[in-house]
Amino acid sequence: MSASKIVMKIVRISFSVLVVVLVIFVLFKAGSYAYDFGYRVYTEQPVSSGDGKDIVVQIEAGMSGSDIGSMLEEKGLIRDARLFAVQLKLSAYSKKIKPGIYTLNTSMTAKEMMEAMSPVSEKDTEGTT
Repeated sequence: MSASKIVMKIVRISFSVLVVVLVIFVLFKAGSYAYDFGYRVYTEQPVSSGDGKDIVVQIEAGMSGSDIGSMLEEKGLIRDARLFAVQLKLSAYSKKIKPGIYTLNTSMTAKEMMEAMSPVSEKDTEGTT
């Protein structure tokens, strides 16, 4: 074998190893992100502890979970709008958020905010005794 063939073989092997290492790295990072996101769906903590800060929000008819999440993130009530949209989709409050003006607090969890924005009317509770 000539020196150039040996060098080319080493370059091909090195390139293959580099590609495999990069694929493993990307898969590890993607898996780590997916696990972290999934974990946060069920364990996300409030933005602040203690008394927090009251913030008034207005939910309009036709707002999607993403729209509500973006508004709450802009007002500093949550950290991640996409996470809120997923939490809302997976919760029992998915289709129950009503338009209106609500006072939410930075010490509330996403679930508590969803509960506050999904008031139970007398009609919903009739016949449940």
